[in-house]
Amino acid sequence: MDRLNHIAQQFAGSSQISDIRAFGSGNINDTFLVTVVDDAAPHFVLQRINTNVFVQPALVMENMRIVTQHVCDKLECESAQSARRWAIPRVLLTTADRVGWVEPDGTYWRAISFIDGSQSIDIIQDLAHGREVGYALGRFHQLISDLDPAQLADTLVGFHITPQYLVDYQRVLATATRVGGVDVDYCLNFVQERQEWASVLEDAKSDGKLPLRPIHGDPKVNNVMICTTTHQAIGAIDLDTVKPGLIHYDIGDCLRSGCNPLGEETTAWEQVQFDTQMCRAMLTGYLSQAGGFLTADDYEYLFDAIRLIAFELGLRFFTDYLAGNVYFKVKYPQHNLDRALVQFQLTKSIEAQEVEIRSIIQDLR
Repeated sequence: MDRLNHIAQQFAGSSQISDIRAFGSGNINDTFLVTVVDDAAPHFVLQRINTNVFVQPALVMENMRIVTQHVCDKLECESAQSARRWAIPRVLLTTADRVGWVEPDGTYWRAISFIDGSQSIDIIQDLAHGREVGYALGRFHQLISDLDPAQLADTLVGFHITPQYLVDYQRVLATATRVGGVDVDYCLNFVQERQEWASVLEDAKSDGKLPLRPIHGDPKVNNVMICTTTHQAIGAIDLDTVKPGLIHYDIGDCLRSGCNPLGEETTAWEQVQFDTQMCRAMLTGYLSQAGGFLTADDYEYLFDAIRLIAFELGLRFFTDYLAGNVYFKVKYPQHNLDRALVQFQLTKSIEAQEVEIRSIIQDLR
């Protein structure tokens, strides 16, 4: 604890530290809430960045600094006419004016401001909460829509590039020893039937229909901060994955996670259904903010994004199962296979409701 206090003090400056405790439910970085004797800002968040995932933490922090400064500048300009509170975690500097603190063993620490009066909720509670999650992603996209993506480093090369995941899958499949069984055969056939279609977003990007923009990269439900009094979304956190990409990756991932009431870890995979009511609620919130900058092509590929990201995650789970569970943490040997079945069933449900989902998108344009 003395070492942790020493690290936290690099960001606290002259403020006295009164408490440090583990914070949040993230499974990548080690996160702590630091309390200091300071009436203006009594708390900040201290994190040890997982350099196995983010191999260039300095680039992660530079991306974060660029995005948060851009958002803060825009919020300052519109504060007079904005009816809703919106906050973004600010990067805190060390006493040496650096964005991070590096230990002698290479461990990388950073600190960000704490958004007070807010909470992170792991599971969507109802349609109103779903609208707020959609609103938060749309608000975030809207605030960074005029930020040149060329200013950001690609800190996760290949992330959400489905054709590359298919290449990895074929490579693993060629030497896999875990092939066999009804569920494995089902997954093999499921992937085979969708291989040609899986490049749909990358093809649209290559054809100039979908531009690179800054994206969040991990717009899951618990990365949206909800006000404890108004129950409105007031911020988006966990900006480690901010990078250039297609906003369709974010939209698809947000809806994939939010519109599956049974969740990713259910073992009742055959009962998984894509909730179109929640889809409408989340898209309503999203488009209330992002509709102003979306193009006709952006709308055209929204359904493909919803379908593709569910399929992509299932493909990644299945590939990892065939490889011997080397990437995703598992609780039992079949865990990644079960996860893949959930995502493939979700994909199947999305496909079966294509007409309705496209109708929702058209209604909200």
